Amino acid sequence: MKFTKLSLGTAAAALLPLAALAQDATEEAAEVAALTPAGTEVGFILTTFMFLVAGFLVFWMAAGFAMLEAGLVRSKNVTMQLTKNIALFSIAAIMYYLIGYNLMYPGDGWTIPNVLGAFGTTGLEDVGVGTDVVDLTYASVGSDFFFQLMFCATTASIVSGTLAERIKLWPFLIFTVILTGLIYPIQASWKWGGGFLDANYGFLDFAGSTVVHSVGGWAALAGALVLGPRLGKYKDGKVNAFPGSNLTLATLGTFILWLGWFGFNGGSQLYMDTAGNVADISRIFSNTNTAAAGGALAALILTQILYKKVDLTMVLNGALAGLVSITAEPLTPTLGAATLIGAVGGVIVVFAVPFLDKIKIDDVVGAIPVHLFAGIWGTIAVVFTNPDATIGGQLISIVIVAIFVFVVSLVIWFLLKAIMGIRVSEEDEYMGLDKAELGMEAYPEFSS
Repeated sequence: MKFTKLSLGTAAAALLPLAALAQDATEEAAEVAALTPAGTEVGFILTTFMFLVAGFLVFWMAAGFAMLEAGLVRSKNVTMQLTKNIALFSIAAIMYYLIGYNLMYPGDGWTIPNVLGAFGTTGLEDVGVGTDVVDLTYASVGSDFFFQLMFCATTASIVSGTLAERIKLWPFLIFTVILTGLIYPIQASWKWGGGFLDANYGFLDFAGSTVVHSVGGWAALAGALVLGPRLGKYKDGKVNAFPGSNLTLATLGTFILWLGWFGFNGGSQLYMDTAGNVADISRIFSNTNTAAAGGALAALILTQILYKKVDLTMVLNGALAGLVSITAEPLTPTLGAATLIGAVGGVIVVFAVPFLDKIKIDDVVGAIPVHLFAGIWGTIAVVFTNPDATIGGQLISIVIVAIFVFVVSLVIWFLLKAIMGIRVSEEDEYMGLDKAELGMEAYPEFSS
């Protein structure tokens, strides 16, 4: 079909009002955008929404830890690991409400009077609160509390896997009360609550390679030293492998953790009230993902070279080590740098696991290499991509947190050992903690 000059002119005339309307709409949209900058109700809503979404993504990591640990322990101990994981999350939720949140954010700087005055339960906004009584420059208290709680619970999950298959249930849960109610929030306040690591040393730890992951690793290491290795693990100068019950579950757990980490790191941007913040969050997601991939591939290639066969458990932990490594600074690296940072984490795992066996520290799921060693590496690696970081500030902060958490944890483990005992009997360990401690099994049809 062909159009005449007249028909074209008529069509153009008809379109002119529409073009004018489109221009008016564009100008109106620009005016609206100018009227809704950061610090308005819209910004408050968006940041609050981000915290809630990121928070339930990090909550899903609790399922990831449960599945990972259930897959890497022997069949006779699976129910115990599942029990510990749901119990530790519940304890963290209550303890962080009772004292942890206020202890972690004591107010105007971390001082003894502020901290002592912070012992108290968390309070939320009133029902139906109006914009005249909320701080529109940030987010709702409820969303911030919910998001920060998930980090606290993650720290306890790290300890659970290391001490599996030989620790009693109740001493572990008592330690979890202290870890989530006191140890974690106190040291986290030193960085995220206006404390001295932030103010005096310029410590940078974006989402917690040290504040969360290394803390869990130090607490786990202290417990492993006091608890000792599993029976038969190190015998006649040999390291005896105890294969996990279900590598399918372990792999599922790793993917769940990988998914949850997007909320872990992305939500730590803390604001979603400007285009710049949203762009940064998307950058964080991409860097987080590629670091995990780098860690997994590094472990895959390295185990093929060293052992002539790929070790799936190393690959899974390599991915997790990559995630831990990028957590201290997921924003500033390029995709290439993030991949390399994660890959180094994967390499660390491959060498750290046999190193711990060599010195007879029994870590059932490899949590110490993943969360402690890779956490230290990730915290140091910040200086390579963020010009605001200093190697001195990073190192001294790592050491301060390490001494505090390790020494306090060691004292608590020794006290629990002396008061109530922390290890099951040899008979119970051989039988399995499912039957001995709980009287139920995850796979009764196989044992029967």
